[in-house]
Amino acid sequence: MRNSTCLLQPSLATTVALPVIYSFLFPAGSFGNILAAWIFSRQASTKRTQYIYLANLLAANLLICSTMPFLAAYFAKGYQWTYDSVACRIAYRVGTLIMHVSIYVTITILCSTALSQYATLKKSSDTQYSPAINENFYRCVLEKFRQPKFAKYLCIIIWLTVLCITVTAITYDVQARAAEEFHRCYNVRVEAGGFTVMIAASLATVCFFVSFLTVLLSYYSLTRHLSNIQKNTCIGEKHLIYSTVKRNILVIQITLTVCFLPYHIFRPIFNVLLTKNDCPRLNYLVEIKNFLTCLAAAKSSLDPVIILLLDKTFKKSLHGLFTKSTPEHHNRKAGNFTEKAPKM
Repeated sequence: MRNSTCLLQPSLATTVALPVIYSFLFPAGSFGNILAAWIFSRQASTKRTQYIYLANLLAANLLICSTMPFLAAYFAKGYQWTYDSVACRIAYRVGTLIMHVSIYVTITILCSTALSQYATLKKSSDTQYSPAINENFYRCVLEKFRQPKFAKYLCIIIWLTVLCITVTAITYDVQARAAEEFHRCYNVRVEAGGFTVMIAASLATVCFFVSFLTVLLSYYSLTRHLSNIQKNTCIGEKHLIYSTVKRNILVIQITLTVCFLPYHIFRPIFNVLLTKNDCPRLNYLVEIKNFLTCLAAAKSSLDPVIILLLDKTFKKSLHGLFTKSTPEHHNRKAGNFTEKAPKM
């Protein structure tokens, strides 16, 4: 790479703002996700499909949060560390590996959750109202996302696939980097990666847009489906279920748009402009990339807030931690986790 000799000069935005942001997100995200995991482990059945997806999302969130102290240290002091130092290897290499694996696991599972929500609603309405799903293959695929056994295997495959691709890309990149001489940990090659990292980043970008368009199509199809139902019949008591599913898919779409879309739009631009031999511009490109990555990581800290605002069961369970309640009341709360009215 021609620009590997370019000396990056981080601004205060990198050495101060990013460490402060990560330092704030770490305790907030860790506490919120641990609390959410504890509440759902007590209230939700492990045989429920939505719980399986939620458990994996919370696990990915906690892994992202675990990297934040290392990334905060890297951005604050990485330009002072030597490339071969232990601090550099731990703070950036390990932090980057866990961060990117968890982010793309999150994206893929969010897409699976949206399909599960959509399939649940279609299942509850097909027999009465909708002739929309006429193809057995389409019906079978949607039905799979509602099955707990399929959800477990799908999550395992997602974790293993993303982990293998990321580890392979980083391993080959580190080996290629061994022939080059670097003095500082914070440099262009570390920030941009080599050829294998760029290939992996391109695959990840494609994966994101496939997930993004799948969720968008699900929301559009659901909106059309509900519109047809309302024209043909009064949906009555099922209206609350439909509204909940529609809202949950919309929240997933907004999350993908706000937290992940900016980074995945910028990443191809970053790869193209990286080939230009312009050090001042490279500094700005690297810093923009790092802030957009931080935005994607911030999603892990916002998840508990979103769950609190949207999920009435979670809100009641959280309130129950600070109030006295009878065993019968706890049993009633546990019964609220049903596939009939799926929650986020």
